[in-house]
Amino acid sequence: MATHRLRALPWRALALGAALASTFSAGVLFERSATAVPPRASPYRRLGVLSQVMAHIENSYVDPVDEDRLIDGAIRGMVGTLDPHSSYLNAEEYALLESDTTGQFGGVGVEIDARGDLLTVINPITGSPAARAGVRAGDEILTIDGRDARGLDVDEAVRRMRGAPGSHVRVTLQRRGQTEPLRLDLVREVVHVSSVESHAMDGGVGYLNIKSFQERSSDEVAHALDDLTRGAGGRLNGLVLDLRNDPGGLLDEAIFIADEFLADGVIVSTRGRDGAAQDEARAHAAGTRPDFPIVVLVNEYTASAAEILSGALQDHHRATLVGTRTFGKGSVQTVVDLPDGGALKLTIARYFTPSGRSIQAQGIAPDVQVEQVTLPDDPAPGSVDAPERERDLDQHLPNNETNDPPPVEAPGSDIRDLQLRVGYQLLRGMIRARANGPVAPSGDTAAPPRSPLLQRN
Repeated sequence: MATHRLRALPWRALALGAALASTFSAGVLFERSATAVPPRASPYRRLGVLSQVMAHIENSYVDPVDEDRLIDGAIRGMVGTLDPHSSYLNAEEYALLESDTTGQFGGVGVEIDARGDLLTVINPITGSPAARAGVRAGDEILTIDGRDARGLDVDEAVRRMRGAPGSHVRVTLQRRGQTEPLRLDLVREVVHVSSVESHAMDGGVGYLNIKSFQERSSDEVAHALDDLTRGAGGRLNGLVLDLRNDPGGLLDEAIFIADEFLADGVIVSTRGRDGAAQDEARAHAAGTRPDFPIVVLVNEYTASAAEILSGALQDHHRATLVGTRTFGKGSVQTVVDLPDGGALKLTIARYFTPSGRSIQAQGIAPDVQVEQVTLPDDPAPGSVDAPERERDLDQHLPNNETNDPPPVEAPGSDIRDLQLRVGYQLLRGMIRARANGPVAPSGDTAAPPRSPLLQRN
């Protein structure tokens, strides 16, 4: 999820709606007279129906009802008709969202998302109780503490799995390729989430894994690149940037990280209702890293802000993308504070890559298509089964554009992390080509064909 922060709120419009609701509520106790003037066509004209339904429930439902709960349900239902990523968050759920962006919370350490009726593990957090118990990306959650998790809202599932350190939560998982479900008893801990991991590879190559985009992810990336550069003797020959299983996060952080590698040009633009241009972020020359070759690893769980970063580097021909088509979550959500302590997460625009491609329900096609090889005891990300993507979600925003560059097929291999291996081999080929001077691309080490779309600088 990529989100903006928005604190201002159109209170006048909300106050008007409340006033109209009160007017209709007062009228439900009386029959309409024969001379009543037909109501004007108004977007609020059916609030009277809502008030009438509430009155019937309060007066006639078999058990006493909580009026606040009814209102929460009405708001959730209204927002839920829009798209899979717009939602109403009560105060508790909003606090969970805030903790996700700061990177510290009490729980078992899994990132999850809804894939149809099932909750799917996007990524187990390294070192967390879930990771130590063997939970993998792609595992589907069947039950939480004995309660069916099918059709469960993501926020509700997160609330059930988080809790006081030392307490237990029981989960049942279904893993693709296995007939018997996995039953785990996990002990909650205070989970500290570092969004970036890095290490040196042979040949002066750095490996950088961004797991999500949190409040300080761009700072972590800058520090990691500095460390990798020092470890390579002051000059980094190339970089493998791993965005597999990255569900996204804060848009600004993805923009800051893209700016590390791009000296100028558009990073991402947004368009709102009727395609009206809203905003665009541009790169700056100051602080740009040297122009070493970059390979970006992506898969079906690379989403939102991670897709924005991938698309920007691909469109500017700054990196070669290796892996499988990304998830396709290309919509902008803004978070609006509400007076009850909750928040409205509302889709307000679509993202577009620098060349004008829409990510929504289409994703980013890699330059080099490599399906992951997953062995029974292999913790590497990805899956050989067809995953569910944005375009498979109910009520997803449509996308009528199909302008992907043609993929290049890479040679197969039986190593565990095939995508990483192929990406590393391609990167080494690019480094050798640079060392030997300008040559025409050929063979397995050649850079893939560039997108036919024009680069906007």
